[in-house]
Amino acid sequence: MLSRQFVASRLAAWVGALFCTFAPSMVSHAGGHPNIVSQFLVPLIIWRTLALRTPGRAVRGGVILAGLLVWQAFINLEVLFMTAVGLGVFCAVMAVARRRGHPGEIRTFLRGLGVAGLLTIAVLAYPLCVQFFGPQSYKGLAPFVRNFGADLASFTAYSQRSIAGQGQVNAGLAQNASEENAFFGWGLVILFFGLIFWMRRTVAVVALAGIALLFAAMSLGPQIYLRGINTGVPGLWSVLHSIPVLDSAVPTRWAMAIAPAVGIVLALGVQRGVELVRTQPSTRGPVRVAMITAVVMALVPLAPTPLTTKPMEPVPDFVASGAWRQYVDDNHTVVALPLPDSSYPDPLRWSAYTHQDMRIAGAYALLPNQNPLDPTDRTALFSPPWRPTSGLMASIKQGNPTPEITDTRREMTLADLRFWKAGVVVLAPQARDDEMLRVMTDLLGFQPTWTGGAWVWNVRSLVDDPKAALTAANAG
Repeated sequence: MLSRQFVASRLAAWVGALFCTFAPSMVSHAGGHPNIVSQFLVPLIIWRTLALRTPGRAVRGGVILAGLLVWQAFINLEVLFMTAVGLGVFCAVMAVARRRGHPGEIRTFLRGLGVAGLLTIAVLAYPLCVQFFGPQSYKGLAPFVRNFGADLASFTAYSQRSIAGQGQVNAGLAQNASEENAFFGWGLVILFFGLIFWMRRTVAVVALAGIALLFAAMSLGPQIYLRGINTGVPGLWSVLHSIPVLDSAVPTRWAMAIAPAVGIVLALGVQRGVELVRTQPSTRGPVRVAMITAVVMALVPLAPTPLTTKPMEPVPDFVASGAWRQYVDDNHTVVALPLPDSSYPDPLRWSAYTHQDMRIAGAYALLPNQNPLDPTDRTALFSPPWRPTSGLMASIKQGNPTPEITDTRREMTLADLRFWKAGVVVLAPQARDDEMLRVMTDLLGFQPTWTGGAWVWNVRSLVDDPKAALTAANAG
C-alpha cells in the first residue's frame, strides 16, 4: 500500500510497513486478541479507498472495496470503524486541497464510494441488524470499560514487550498487558513531530498529523490521567462516549489506530531523505547518517521481545474421550467449576482443543446485562449474569473464606443448576480445588465420582425433577 499510494522508495515503504506490523499495540494485542491483531486487510482497504479516484473504474473499484469491507467486518468491526474514521478525515482534507488541481476527482471518488457503500450495506444489513438489535444485543459497554483511557504518560513510555521496556514500572500506564495501545517512546515521538515540521508543506503529512492527534485525544478517555493520577481535566471522549456506536468503543484503543498514520509519515520521511541523497550529492553523507541515526534511535527500542507464554492445563480425559456425552443432550449442559469467564477460560478451551460441540454453562463474551431492578439496562457484560453459585465458586477460587452452607444456599444452587439446565457438574484439578470439592459436595448432598481425570456430579435427574430439593437432611 505504501509503495503504491505514498512513496516510490522500497526502503521507505519497508520502514513504514515494518513499524505498523510490529507497533507496540500490535505486539500487545497479540497476547490475547487475535481478531484485533488480524489487520492484514487494513492496508488493502486504505489502498483501494484511495484508488477510487481513478477515472473509469468506479464499479470495479467499488466492488473490490466492498469485498474488503465485508471481510473486515467479520474479523473485527472496531478496527474497521477506526479505519473508516481515519480514512474519512484524510480523504476530506485531501479533497479540499486537491479540488482545483484535480477537477472531477471528487465526483469520481464519490461514484466509486457509492458503489462500495451500497454493496457493503446490502451484504451486512442482516448481520448488523442481528448484532445491534438481535436477542442478545447490547447497548454500549459497561461504564468501567467506557472509562478505559490511555494514560498521557504512556505515549512516551516503552511497552513491556519491547526491548526498551521497563516491565512492571510501566504496568500502571495501561489497564492490562493486552491494552498497551500507545507506548511509542520518546525517540519516535520526537522523530514524528520532527518529520511533521520538516514536511509541513505537504498536505498529506498535515492530514496524517491531524488524524494522529485526533485519535490521541480520543484515546485519553473521559478524564485525562497522567501516570495513573486523574488530572481532573475532561478529555475529548467525555462528549463522545454517549453517542450510539461510539459507546461500544474502548477509548484507549483509538491510540492503536495512530500506528498507521505514524507508519505513513515515517515512509514519507524516509522517501524525502532518499530524494535529498539523489538530488544533492554533496549532502549525501550527512543526510544518510542523520536519517539512519534518527530511524534507528526511534525504532530499535520498540523492537518486540517474544510473547509471554505458559503451558495450559491438559484437557481432562472426561472431556477428551467424549464421556461427557452420556450426561448432556440438547436440553442439558456441562457446568464446570468455577464457571468459565475471562479469569478462568480453561473450560471454554476444552471444546476448542477437542473440536467437540460441548454445551457448557458460562462464557467469556459480550452479553446484555439482565438487571432485574432495571430491565431496560442492556449495557454489555463480559460474562453471563451473576448467579449465587457461580459467584461462590469464583470467590473460593480467589482464595476468599468459604461461607456457611445453609438450606437457603442449597436452594439457590438447585435453582442455578436448573437455570443452567445442568446435566453434569465437573471439577478439574486446579488451585483450591479441594475447597470447591468440599463445598459442592456439601451443597448437593452426595459424593462425586472420579472419572477421566475430573470430579463428576451427575445432577441430571435432580435438575429434571421439579419436586427435588436440596436440604441439610438430604445431605445427611
